Amino acid sequence: MPSLRAIKRQIASITNTRQITRAMKMVAAAKFKRAQENLIRIRPYAISTYNILEDLSVRIDITAHPLLSRREVKRIELVIMTSDRGFCGAFNSNIIRYAEKFIKENASKYESITFSCIGRKGRDYFKKRNYQLRREFVHVFDNVSFDIALDISNDLIDNFLSANLDEVILIYNEFKSVIQQRVTTFTLLPIIPPKREDISNLVDYIYEPDKETVLNDLIPRCLAIEVYRALLESAASEFGARMTAMENATNSASDIIDSLILKYNRARQAAITKELSEIITGAEAIKK
Repeated sequence: MPSLRAIKRQIASITNTRQITRAMKMVAAAKFKRAQENLIRIRPYAISTYNILEDLSVRIDITAHPLLSRREVKRIELVIMTSDRGFCGAFNSNIIRYAEKFIKENASKYESITFSCIGRKGRDYFKKRNYQLRREFVHVFDNVSFDIALDISNDLIDNFLSANLDEVILIYNEFKSVIQQRVTTFTLLPIIPPKREDISNLVDYIYEPDKETVLNDLIPRCLAIEVYRALLESAASEFGARMTAMENATNSASDIIDSLILKYNRARQAAITKELSEIITGAEAIKK
């Protein structure tokens, strides 16, 4: 049995760990609140904007804009969103596992599959395994802004227009609740019109100043908004996952401390009993 001093050291060590995990949960909760508020604000706008884009793609000829054109898919890119830090449960491993499964199932279909990694955890993982990492973005989630999303979307658009990429797929965690995040894929490029059985009765919009100007401004903006929404979904999911993980770690630490205190009390009781028995034995020996 460990000595009383060793058990006390264990209790002190785990108590310090519990204080750290509790503090990390509080920090994650503060960041989660801000991320959730931003996500709630952008979701309706992003969904409505992309619905307009989908509606336009049905109404107009796909040759009206190069981002609407669809060609044979030979080169695809996976944009993988993970966190920069750990201690968030299965948040990162779920994304990485999904990406690797996608590669195994589709590697034979394409000439090349490249990666753009947003977040240090995904970047480090795929770099070590010699995947084709084209671009990396780290420390994005410290302060998610539309400018970052615009930079990412412009890079993807430029590569799509130059025919370096034929398809771009976002892989990220969609926020459901603090305890639930769902790995989601979204085909960012090319823009895929929704399936409608009858489009003969659709009436086209009136474009001001002209169709080309409207599409040149609207389509890249919609894509940037969609990337921005995905970043906010991932940020809210990350902080929610970290809150849950740190709460579980704090509870586990409390359970271990309780068991160690019980162990300490039993060891102390056994030591006292042993000392008493030795005293009684010594006293009886002196009487004899």
